[in-house]
Amino acid sequence: MTGHQLVLATRNRKKLAELRRILEPVVGLDVLGLDDLPPFDEAPESGATFAENALAKARDAAEATGLAAVADDSGLTVDALNGMPGVLSARWAGRHGNDLANLELLLAQIVDVPDERRGAAFVCTAGLVLPGGAEHVLEAEMRGRIIRRPRGSGGFGYDPIFIADGHAMTTAEMTPEDKDAISHRGKAFRALLPLLDADLG
Repeated sequence: MTGHQLVLATRNRKKLAELRRILEPVVGLDVLGLDDLPPFDEAPESGATFAENALAKARDAAEATGLAAVADDSGLTVDALNGMPGVLSARWAGRHGNDLANLELLLAQIVDVPDERRGAAFVCTAGLVLPGGAEHVLEAEMRGRIIRRPRGSGGFGYDPIFIADGHAMTTAEMTPEDKDAISHRGKAFRALLPLLDADLG
């Protein structure tokens, strides 16, 4: 795969760093973020599902650059909120990317929910679009629960209030490598590795 380039269709620096770590096993793959490329028209995230949003972002990047493109749409689904905020996770409090406001609103919405009913899952759908038009979609999740107060300074988004099943730390308290090993994004993007090897190799 030496010499190939892959676009990760994101401007989120923390997410880009996370996805680059996950994709490092693909030797010789030059991973570019959107800020590494000339600007192009990007469709808004208006899909009703994670898959629609992921594929829309990947298609835009592949069409604009002529390169293979990967995008993910991910979010938090809370059992007590009937699966919300879901695709609205990044703008749950009204403004896209305000992590603290999103987190505080969610905690307020489930403040009266007992601990045994605070189940949740981080969900990631990864879309891969190849220059020839082939498309692949993979979805993965990390089940866990929502705690009552934020803990930890790592990660981003809802990480400080999420504890994965079988663990005692929030995903914001984990090392990046430990989080990657169990995360929804880690699972989805590792599943893309053989497809990248087959399609770009």
